[in-house]
Amino acid sequence: MVCFTHANMPHCFPRNSGSASFSDRSLRFALLVAGLILFLLYVHGFAATAPSQPLIVVATYEGVINPVSAEYLHDAITFAEENQAHLLIFQLDTPGGLDTSMRSMVKDMIASQVPVVVYIAPSGARAASAGVFLTLAAHIAAMAPGTNIGAAHPVAMGGGEMDKVMKKKVENDAIAYIRSLAERRGRNADWAEDAVRNSVSVSAQEALKLGVIDLVANNFDDLLNRLEGYTVNMDGQSLTLRTRNAKIEQFPMSWRLEALKALSDPNIAYVLMTIGMVGLIAELYNPGAILPGVVGAISLILAFYSLQSLPVNYAGVLLLILGLVFLILEATVTSFGLLAIGGVISLVLGSLMLMREEFPFYQLSWTVILPVVLITAGFTLLVATFGVKSFRARTMTGQEGMIGLIGTAKTDLAPRGKVFVHGELWEAYSDEPIPAGTPVQVTGIEGLMLYVKPVTASHPIPKEA
Repeated sequence: MVCFTHANMPHCFPRNSGSASFSDRSLRFALLVAGLILFLLYVHGFAATAPSQPLIVVATYEGVINPVSAEYLHDAITFAEENQAHLLIFQLDTPGGLDTSMRSMVKDMIASQVPVVVYIAPSGARAASAGVFLTLAAHIAAMAPGTNIGAAHPVAMGGGEMDKVMKKKVENDAIAYIRSLAERRGRNADWAEDAVRNSVSVSAQEALKLGVIDLVANNFDDLLNRLEGYTVNMDGQSLTLRTRNAKIEQFPMSWRLEALKALSDPNIAYVLMTIGMVGLIAELYNPGAILPGVVGAISLILAFYSLQSLPVNYAGVLLLILGLVFLILEATVTSFGLLAIGGVISLVLGSLMLMREEFPFYQLSWTVILPVVLITAGFTLLVATFGVKSFRARTMTGQEGMIGLIGTAKTDLAPRGKVFVHGELWEAYSDEPIPAGTPVQVTGIEGLMLYVKPVTASHPIPKEA
């Protein structure tokens, strides 16, 4: 009971403390739970709306456009898509290459779910021939100062010449293709056609003014700054790029692709082809050696892989073969060194002519040509000399190897008897009587019968024996 006095009259009420205490605690608990729920909802909403750090994948390629570059770009795009990258930057420096590989790379870029930036860099790099198509096909085309783009006229890479009709067909096909790429990305289609038809080439600043590319960036950091807030059309939808404070992840080339790329170098192809030809020649002159033949066959196969993407001049290949033939003949024909000199000259001329003149960036280096020619000439002469000597040398095994051997008559030969030759006792026949103990020389063999003659002052041992 709770009592208090009012106007000298006591008033009493029953105490209900337990119910009031329980109600207060329930109210406070409910308010606490509600506040916690509101806090969690706020945190979740903030995390959902807060911008995550964008991922930018960077792939770098320098060299000829070939199956290696096509596979590398395909792998880079796949990696970027699987990791939900915000952007793929493909840094490129190429003199051109195979049309089939270029078209495969263009298809991958067009089908990519991640925006692709082709960045011609560093300063001094170029996007020639097939590189022009790749640059125009990118979602964003950028170049570094001091770079150039152009010279996209199609040529026969295999060394053969196209007739006028075929040349016109190939040219028209390339023009239609490059115009479609330029129009798709909103770039200068007329200049693109001129790059194919007349092999025009422009600098980075000129390309920007002509509308061939989208921007010029001094370096990689400058490129990221210029791409911040850039809008890209991805299949009809606009995507605003966020490159500031982005996470940069390099996508290196695998060791397998690195090895295949090294094989595509014209100097490597030249060395492999030379090793292959010399190895096969060494095997032919020394049958059964095995190692030269194995090394030569493998080297030639690798050389053929390399030469498929290079502008080879078949006249240069024939001169290299002719030079090796001259060096081999030097070991068999008395030419007083003329064949050797002709062989070396032929090897040098073949090396200089191996790559077609209209592709100066494919030409072989003198630091490679001179050592290879000298080593090849010396090794070929050595192998051919030993091979010829082995052919002319007296047989040392079998029945033929018995001819010319010296032995001793163990019994009198009149005309038959026994002789001791090569550590064995043989039946022998002589046209003239030979007393026991006389040195004899084998002149022939029939079955197990030796034909001998005495070795005396009147029958000396021949010098060749």
